[in-house]
Amino acid sequence: MTTMPTKDMSQAAAPRTRAVTLAAVIGAHGINGEVRLKVFAQDLGVHKSFNGGALTLKALRTTPQGAIARFAEIPDRTAAERMRGTELTVPRDSLPPLGEGEYYHADLLGLSAVAEDGAALGTVVAIDNFGAGDVIEIERPDGKRFMIPMTEAAVPRWDATTLTVADGWAD
Repeated sequence: MTTMPTKDMSQAAAPRTRAVTLAAVIGAHGINGEVRLKVFAQDLGVHKSFNGGALTLKALRTTPQGAIARFAEIPDRTAAERMRGTELTVPRDSLPPLGEGEYYHADLLGLSAVAEDGAALGTVVAIDNFGAGDVIEIERPDGKRFMIPMTEAAVPRWDATTLTVADGWAD
């Protein structure tokens, strides 16, 4: 979840049943079936079930590199090693509700980007944060990409289908 300071922006509303990736298994940890995770969420521990109930979280501890998790269905190191690359997902509707001006990255990905006059600019393909705030990457129909900051000056509004780019930001 990310907050953008503004009063008049619409929240992007995603399909409520879509799966959202919160973490990915990057390897095994130890011999007892624990896995190392790359975490994409602020608080992974509030979820106890992942991947449609296929994985049940038993324990989680954070580390400077991400997190170490123990799942009921992963009994040993061999099983943990086979999990490498597995994304941990939850249904979109299990995420906490958003406040004014907040958004989930998953809600912005795939949106059509348009200019303020309605002209098509492309599709939102990535959201990065290099330390100063979120940056939206938009791919034009010709395959070229450009980036804009996710600020009120650059993105005056968005909704469930469209992200509007302010004049002068897509040139």
